[in-house]
Amino acid sequence: MQLRFSRRELLDLFAAWVALSVAFTLFLNPYLLQGATVGLVDDVLGEFTRHFVTSLGTVGVAFVAHELAHKVVAVRFGQLAAFRADYGMLLLAVVSALAGFIFAAPGAVVHRGRITRRESGLISLAGPVTNLVLAAAFLPVALIAGPPIADAAALGVTINLLLAGFNMVPFGPLDGKTVLAWNRIVYVAVAVPSIALAVISLFGL
Repeated sequence: MQLRFSRRELLDLFAAWVALSVAFTLFLNPYLLQGATVGLVDDVLGEFTRHFVTSLGTVGVAFVAHELAHKVVAVRFGQLAAFRADYGMLLLAVVSALAGFIFAAPGAVVHRGRITRRESGLISLAGPVTNLVLAAAFLPVALIAGPPIADAAALGVTINLLLAGFNMVPFGPLDGKTVLAWNRIVYVAVAVPSIALAVISLFGL
C-alpha cells in the first residue's frame, strides 16, 4: 500500500483543516466577535489566535484524520482514493458560525475501483473508529493536565465523540448507513456506544 497525495488533494485537506478551525473558533467563542464590535476584548487578535491554534489541534485534526482514515483503508483495498473539499460547504461552515450555529460538511473521500460490500463497510467504519481512538488519546490529557492544556484536550474528546456518533447515524451519506448495509452486528457494536458517548459529551448526562 502506497499513499499518494496530489497537489489538489493537499490543498483541499489544508483548506478544510483551516476553514473548520476558523468556524469552530468563532462558534465556540462568540465573545470574540462581540468584543471586537463593542471593544470589550482588549486583544481580539491575540485571543482569536490562541483559540484558533487550539481548534487546529483538536477540531481540525479530528475532521482531517477522519477523512484520511477513509482514504487509507480504501487504498488498502486497491481503490483510487482522494479527499475532495466542498468549498461551498466550507464557506457555509464559517458563515453559519458567524450566525451563531455550526454546519460542518467539509467534503469527502471519493474512491473508485471494484469493491465488495464488506470492504465498503470497512472503509466507512474507519472514520468513526479513528475519532473514537483520538477521543481516547485526548482523554487522559484532559484528566491529568492543567489548564489550558486540559481544556484543549477536553475539546478534543468532545469533538471526536460527536464526529464518531454523528457519522454512525444510518442516514443519507453518513458512514453508518454503509456499515449497517454491510453488517448489522458490527454496526450495533460500534454505533450504540458511539452515539451514546456523543450524547453524553454534548449534554453532559
